[in-house]
Amino acid sequence: MKKVKDLAVKTGSYTKDGQEKGKWRNIGALMQDDKGGQFIFIDRAFNPAGIPFKEGSESIMVSMFDPKSGGQQQEPAPVARVEDTSDIPF
Repeated sequence: MKKVKDLAVKTGSYTKDGQEKGKWRNIGALMQDDKGGQFIFIDRAFNPAGIPFKEGSESIMVSMFDPKSGGQQQEPAPVARVEDTSDIPF
């Protein structure tokens, strides 16, 4: 099995050196098995409800990027988890 693409969503933007840049979160990967079949892994902690969207739309856009590792056989990298939730206001 090999990683074909990384899956990411734009979570916001920021300005650096006068240019607007996007903030991205990796949410999973498009994978391919030895027989050519494709499937996706999605981080099960990912909540699409928090992703910005177009007014009136009921969907979000997931972008695909070439993997930085060159597509070698691997599982998607685990996403860092927040353990201390004491300062979350809900």
